[in-house]
Amino acid sequence: MTHHLLLADPDTAKDVLTFVGRATRITDEGVRLQAANGVLALTTAVLAPQGLFDQTPTILAMRIVHADPELECDIVVDRLSKTDDADRLTLPETGLSPAWAGVAPPRSAWTPEAALAASAIAQRAQWGISAVARGAGPGSGEEAVRALRAAIWGEPDEDLGGLPRGTAFAADAMGFISGEEQVQLSRSGRWTRLAFRRGHVLVRGPVATGLTGVRSTGSAV
Repeated sequence: MTHHLLLADPDTAKDVLTFVGRATRITDEGVRLQAANGVLALTTAVLAPQGLFDQTPTILAMRIVHADPELECDIVVDRLSKTDDADRLTLPETGLSPAWAGVAPPRSAWTPEAALAASAIAQRAQWGISAVARGAGPGSGEEAVRALRAAIWGEPDEDLGGLPRGTAFAADAMGFISGEEQVQLSRSGRWTRLAFRRGHVLVRGPVATGLTGVRSTGSAV
C-alpha cells in the first residue's frame, strides 16, 4: 500500500523536497519526518558519531512546515517522490533506522544566550570547506577523509561562540543562510540551537567517552 505526505499547499511540498534533496547530498542516513497536529518537522543529521569512541558531535538540521491536520507519522526516509497532486508526496515503501534518530533534542526549556551574524557563520563554513578540500589530497582513503572532516567540522570555533565548526557547515549546506540576519543562539542542557529564519541547527556533544570513577557501594569489611 502506498503512503503519502499531504502538505498544506504546493509550495510547502516543494520546500520539503528541497530539504530532502539537500540532505541526501550530505548523508545517506535519511531525513526523519515527524508529523502531528498539522505540523511536520523534518530533521537530518549533518554530522553524527560513527562509533563508540568517535568524538564527532551530533549536529542536526531541522525545518518545520505546515501539513494536513490529520497527518501523523514518525519515519526516517532517504527520498520522497512527487505525485499528480502538487501538495502530496509519496513515501518510500520502507524506512531507515539510523542511530542518530534515537537522539531527540528537547522541545522546550531553551534559554537564549547570544546572537551570531549570519555572515560570520557563512565565512566559517567556507573556511572549513576549503580546509577539507586542501587536506583531502588525491588518493586519500575513505577513512582518512572521514577523520579529516571530523577534525575540521568538530573543532570548536571562537567565531561561532565555541560551537563546533560543523554548525556553520550544516547551516550553509542546508540553505539556511540568506542575507543579513542575527541568528539567535539558545541552550537546553547539552543541546545548543541556532535559529535561522529558514530552519534550525541543533548541536549535541561532544560525546562523553571513557570509564567513570569507581564508587564504593557498601561498607568496608
